[in-house]
Amino acid sequence: MENKLLEIIKKLSHTEGFQDVCHVHENNDVMPSTKVLQEIVQLSRSILFPGYFGDSAVTGSTMLYHIGVNIDKLQQLLSEQIRAGICFECPKQSSEMEALDQLASDLASDFIAQLPEIRQQLHTDVIAAYNGDPAAKSFGEVIFCYPSIRAISNYRIAHALLKLRVPLIPRIITEMAHSETGIDIHPGAIIGNYFTIDHGTGVVIGETATIGDNVKMYQGVTLGAKSFPLDVNGNPIKGIDRHPHIGNNVIIYSNSTILGPILVGDGAVIGGNLWVDTDVAAGSKLAQKK
Repeated sequence: MENKLLEIIKKLSHTEGFQDVCHVHENNDVMPSTKVLQEIVQLSRSILFPGYFGDSAVTGSTMLYHIGVNIDKLQQLLSEQIRAGICFECPKQSSEMEALDQLASDLASDFIAQLPEIRQQLHTDVIAAYNGDPAAKSFGEVIFCYPSIRAISNYRIAHALLKLRVPLIPRIITEMAHSETGIDIHPGAIIGNYFTIDHGTGVVIGETATIGDNVKMYQGVTLGAKSFPLDVNGNPIKGIDRHPHIGNNVIIYSNSTILGPILVGDGAVIGGNLWVDTDVAAGSKLAQKK
């Protein structure tokens, strides 16, 4: 039995033929850790929503200490993960390691400097969720209970990191929210203030989508792309505009699919279970024929 297990271990350790999915470690660099990134998300949430996430005993008199300790830990962990993400995407020579450490630390600091702005944006999202749902009894209930707040907070954290050109880490963070809530928001999407997703399960928002202020979406909505144009080698062309652009004060009801780089004008209302692949004029109301 031991010999059989040894042979299986040897086969699994033999990576030839699997090079495309086996990461080659340079200079013994570690890969990004989903476990640590989960801790980073929880730390960020506890800073943005003290008491609701992390230490529930935080009070006004302990707030300064609570924020300070978490910021210090966030700086350390995030610097390490940013460094790991950069090394994963683009292996560095050993002579570049010291400069890379400084770059990762600077990027983590630049992200932390954006936390007040992120908190302000999330404040508007909480207000939108509360105002948009008669079942919500308080802002606190929205923060504690609504999956949209968890998903949107991950998105806003990841989007800030993506704007700093941090590789890989932003995508992992939004996919964590996808697993947790069923809401799939690509970190490259651009989303305005007062954004809410009612119920949320099954929502998909693509990489190049843009969403204005005061937009409400329901479960099952897709802001997706049509079939992808191919290059001369038959591979999908990346980095092109391929998702919808949603104006201000738009409502999109459940299970509607909106595809392609179309424009949905300000104040439009899109009813449930619709397929939309052409521009929607401002103020329009789309619904299925009775």
